Amino acid sequence: MRDGRVVAQGPPNEIMTDLPALRSCGMRIPPAVELFHEMGWPGNPLTSEEAIDLIRENGFARFRALDLSEISSSEAKTAPILRAEAVRYHYPEAGIEALRGIDLSVGRGEFMAILGQNGSGKTTLAKHFNGLLKPSSGKLLVHGKPTTEYTHREMARKVGYVFQNPDHQIFSQTVRAEVAFGLKVLGEKEKTIDQRVFEALEAVSLLNFEEKVPFSLTKGERQRVAVASVLAAQPEVLVLDEPTTGLDYTHQVSMMNMLKSLNRKGHTVIIITHSMWIAAEYADRTVVMKNGSILLDGPTRAVFADEARLAEASLRPSSVIRLSNRLGTKALTVGQLVKELRSRAGDR
Repeated sequence: MRDGRVVAQGPPNEIMTDLPALRSCGMRIPPAVELFHEMGWPGNPLTSEEAIDLIRENGFARFRALDLSEISSSEAKTAPILRAEAVRYHYPEAGIEALRGIDLSVGRGEFMAILGQNGSGKTTLAKHFNGLLKPSSGKLLVHGKPTTEYTHREMARKVGYVFQNPDHQIFSQTVRAEVAFGLKVLGEKEKTIDQRVFEALEAVSLLNFEEKVPFSLTKGERQRVAVASVLAAQPEVLVLDEPTTGLDYTHQVSMMNMLKSLNRKGHTVIIITHSMWIAAEYADRTVVMKNGSILLDGPTRAVFADEARLAEASLRPSSVIRLSNRLGTKALTVGQLVKELRSRAGDR
């Protein structure tokens, strides 16, 4: 649908391979279809299995073992901002042990994705990063100091947390008031508040929205307001719980590009997500959780190469990653896969 009208209908193998129609509706093109289109290969496979069969039958490319020896380990390349040491957490009212001895370091400037099914402990762990939850045992350190020793104001300047649903943290009557609220609580001067509000709204592309009512905005815009309200305090770390939930593909890309831009400017970014393609295209490092423990932790490409361990967490990489694994490339996106395959062809 587009603008309240049905623009196409039919079998999936017809609709989902109509690239112009999909693009006009702001939809994500199935990766296997996009790959075949970019490579000029005949066929419109919707799944990696269909694509593998077509590639094998027609000899479009050679299958080879994946070599990840050049990819570094999961050890942080910079001094850790956050460090979890044997962190356990119990929800006493439910009698549930949500975290079971988590050990994890997050370095300055990382862009990290935390994956896992519902109940795996993702959000519980993330809420420890800024002190919303305190460990039942173990320690969560920020710059080497336990979160239990920080005041709420001190923590707001270290780690900012954006909830999955922006409506759970938005309450002001104007966008400006919403973004300025935390700064007023922190006791900043009016001149500083004005400057920080401007900078935060500029960072999330919401300048000229200052006098709008937040609840009159789209879900994507409200999500940006929530990010701006956290960003205004200039925290070193941004933690976002499912930042793309409820957004269409166009707005998902817009949100993630904004976060990547903030990461390039120096912010450490941690996202909790169910979206494998989001993690693949934006996160440099991925942590996979299961039953309150860390199952996998490493560079995103290395983590997504381990399909057997991902399956233990009921996760499956996107079709482009599965194709990349079979073809033995280091690609995480269609563009990267096209580049590697063309480079191979040129080496023959």
